[in-house]
Amino acid sequence: MELRILEERPNPLLKRIEYRFEIGHGTAATPTRDNVRTEFAKLVKVPKDRVIIERMNAKFGMAKSEGVAATYQTVEIAKSIVRDHILVRNGLKEKAVKAAPGAAAETPTPPPAAEAPAKKEAAPKKDA
Repeated sequence: MELRILEERPNPLLKRIEYRFEIGHGTAATPTRDNVRTEFAKLVKVPKDRVIIERMNAKFGMAKSEGVAATYQTVEIAKSIVRDHILVRNGLKEKAVKAAPGAAAETPTPPPAAEAPAKKEAAPKKDA
């Protein structure tokens, strides 16, 4: 796998450096996002957990892929700025598990409250 950086652009407002890159992968399949993050981190000398691959597209009929990535100053900044589905794709966040549609309707009923002793009703007064 041959990784080349095509463009590097600092973004001080979002505390990151944005990159456009190209990967040559010869006769092998398109590399995984995790493999690209590892190689990218080595190339730019940044810890892997601060590298976010936004997108990666393989060129049809060519052994080349192009992509967009960013390196953040800290992991906390990355997690606060980057969209959740991108964090899941990069392995920095767990995917939220949705409940089954019928599970929401089956809410448990609270246990019956202790019954209070019945009050004696006053007998109707008779007029004498």
